[in-house]
Amino acid sequence: MRLDKILANAGFGSRKEVRKLFKNGSVAVNGKSVKDAGKHADPFADEITVSGETVRYREYIYLMMNKPPGVVSATEDNFEETVVDLLEFEDALFQPFPVGRLDKDTEGLLLITNDGALAHKLLSPKKHVPKTYFALIDKQVTQGDIEAFRNGVTLDDGYSTKPGDLRILTEGMPSKILLTITEGKFHQVKRMFRSVGKNVLFLKRVSMGPLSLDDTLQPGEYRELTEEELELLQKLG
Repeated sequence: MRLDKILANAGFGSRKEVRKLFKNGSVAVNGKSVKDAGKHADPFADEITVSGETVRYREYIYLMMNKPPGVVSATEDNFEETVVDLLEFEDALFQPFPVGRLDKDTEGLLLITNDGALAHKLLSPKKHVPKTYFALIDKQVTQGDIEAFRNGVTLDDGYSTKPGDLRILTEGMPSKILLTITEGKFHQVKRMFRSVGKNVLFLKRVSMGPLSLDDTLQPGEYRELTEEELELLQKLG
């Protein structure tokens, strides 16, 4: 792997900033000064130092974000603020991406990582990873809705959803509910409720697989996954 990439991923700055470290002779590999930023090294086998400080390389980053409303789930957008725009510089250096999408006005749990294999595992339709949402519904949710969701409903484009687990938290208007689904169709939760004549007023994802949203995170805040959380994700299928 290129040394400039190793140092950038280790938090020593952007590629441009890292190159300055090579020019001033701050970088050494196995005790020998290196001025070629494009030189390759093994971050796990070679001893890499910057001004005598040993570089501790990490390949992947795993972040849990409480996505705020008004921000899009993307790495870049020409017009809108993205979830990646909310990251600190040292985290953005890893070039992470959101795992799946939450609508612009939807809040809640969003995993952001640069681990493509884990992302594929979580998003693969074959894995049926459950996702649970809290929502406010404009009309009273009924036992009939629970049965309809349990059997799968037909969306506006004719697609029949897989069964969903709908739980009523409070009755009346608006109703507070939890809905667990194993798919991720475009605007799926909103479209499922529209199929039974109701509208979603507020939507927040509270869990994805074994990962639950840290309720101490305010909208827009994030933290790294704990070792226990990461182990649970890696055990999936």
